[in-house]
Amino acid sequence: MRAIVYEGSGGPEVVKLREVPKPVATGDLLLVKVHASALNRADILQRQGIYKVPEGQSPIPGVEIAGTVEDWGENVKGFVRGQRVFGVVEGGAYADYCLLDQGMANPIPESFGFREAAATAESFLTANETLFALGGLQPGYKVLVHAGASSIGTTMVQMIKHIGATAYCTVGSQKKAEALREIGADEAILYKEQDFAHEVMRLTRGEGVELVMDFVGGAYLERNLSLLKHEGCLVVVGLLDGMSAGLDLLRLVQRRLQIKGSSLRLRPMNEKRQVNAHFRQRWMEVLSRGQLRPVIHAEYPLEQFSVAQAEMEANRNIGKIVLSHG
Repeated sequence: MRAIVYEGSGGPEVVKLREVPKPVATGDLLLVKVHASALNRADILQRQGIYKVPEGQSPIPGVEIAGTVEDWGENVKGFVRGQRVFGVVEGGAYADYCLLDQGMANPIPESFGFREAAATAESFLTANETLFALGGLQPGYKVLVHAGASSIGTTMVQMIKHIGATAYCTVGSQKKAEALREIGADEAILYKEQDFAHEVMRLTRGEGVELVMDFVGGAYLERNLSLLKHEGCLVVVGLLDGMSAGLDLLRLVQRRLQIKGSSLRLRPMNEKRQVNAHFRQRWMEVLSRGQLRPVIHAEYPLEQFSVAQAEMEANRNIGKIVLSHG
């Protein structure tokens, strides 16, 4: 089968489309013929040699797929050949065939094509887990979402508005700000031109927010904490700018603030299945009714993987970048 592989570490020059052996489904695994996959920031870090693939997982990049069931292992029950499924995988998405744990496999809603399903897989799982399980999001909350134009950011904004909370977000351009307002953001802050902390305090009349969803890391830590109400929560979803930072522990203690972190890929499979189950219980019916949909920036054929990655690295995307596998 065809697969994207990284031959060494570095820039686009290490990306190759090669013929590799087709995986074999055993145990709890489904073999899925991939019709669409979706890009993720971790794929770039893996290519650059910054991110190490967890032991036992596929070195082929990509963690989000949509396709049809081809075969399965001896422990799998309840699936049929040709069934349309989507889900998060432990690597291997950028290939003609991929292995998907049966507990991570979700039926594709009838109103969705493969591209929409691939764009939903990881972003909806992560948004649901971080907003609700970790952040305790409730109707009436005020939430700040950094990187609002990312695939997870656009998903978070929709979820926040769907339950009746207020969504503020940071974005890098006026075009992105307009797009976020169109999908429901109450305010989009241009972080290159405005101090987001000042703007949030102005918008909330000095009260701050109950919840901050951060993809940036150390560079934003102090300002994020300064925005939180008493007993507010900061959830760190990504580390794009700073793996460490100083911390005002007195503020943390006095205001009973919470800081939580999230990573899906490093968790054991039984926990991943629980995360997926929570997503299905809360959002599959909503998705089937068309009340929420993934935001798709662009679609490229698998052969143009490097072009698609360059679009993401340039931070031009609003929502998900999808790959079609032919």
